[in-house]
Amino acid sequence: MSDQQVEKYYVPDQSPWPFVGAVALFLIAVGAGNFVIETTKGTEGYGGITLIVGLLTLFVMLFGWFRDQINESMSGMHGVQLGRSYRQGMSWFIFSEVMFFAAFFGALFYARNIAMPWLGGDSNNAMTHEVLWPGFEAVWPLVTTPGGTTTEAMGWGGLPLYNTIILLVSSVTCHFAHVGLEEGNRKKLIVFLGVTILLGCGFLVLQVEEYIHAYREMGLMLTSGTYGSTFFMLTGFHGLHVTLGTLLLIIMFLRILKGHFTPKNQFAFMAASWYWHFVDVVWVGLFMFVYIL
Repeated sequence: MSDQQVEKYYVPDQSPWPFVGAVALFLIAVGAGNFVIETTKGTEGYGGITLIVGLLTLFVMLFGWFRDQINESMSGMHGVQLGRSYRQGMSWFIFSEVMFFAAFFGALFYARNIAMPWLGGDSNNAMTHEVLWPGFEAVWPLVTTPGGTTTEAMGWGGLPLYNTIILLVSSVTCHFAHVGLEEGNRKKLIVFLGVTILLGCGFLVLQVEEYIHAYREMGLMLTSGTYGSTFFMLTGFHGLHVTLGTLLLIIMFLRILKGHFTPKNQFAFMAASWYWHFVDVVWVGLFMFVYIL
């Protein structure tokens, strides 16, 4: 086989960024856990500081790793085989995210369709009702806690509906941005990607407004029983994913302004668009099962 037939495969040098990323995720997990505990108990600790340090470390890791990857790509070091590796890696990453949200949707299903009927004293668990929670009514949303605290359920109209429309429209604009890249139409690419980013930011602003409304006016908090915990865990983690997706799109936007990407060399943009469509699909499921049903 001649040298021209040998497929080039770039092997990068050793990098500190995976280790830095692992440290960042560890700090975020520990900080977030302690921050929630401290908030619910009304105590003071280092959870918030640890969380902020973890987020800053993650930002440094992302900046450094993206910088190295962009430099390698623009230097022509990436080949066809590495492109296939990237596609497989991104596919597995999105699959892991699917399983992540499947666990939370599974918890919601278990609470609504198994645990709640047991507490309600269905035909096979009549004594469970009397022993664990006398007077309990198996009605979802469960707005009453075992301690007697009552809250309100978040309706699907208003801000949740607006956010659903925003994300659905953003998925369309992201698609047209990709079409513009495929066509080599830089103006179309920039305009539609910019609109997508603005829609993502708008979604996050409205979600913050929704949380403020829930806490201040509805009494709906993370500590508001099964309904409150599942509501904030599902919507909160989704909001975190929207934040990450918006950051990825902003990075793609800045790269496009610098003249990066062509119809044949565009995987970074394609991966960001895959991720954005994924968070849109998750929100549709979330809107159906958390807000409407």
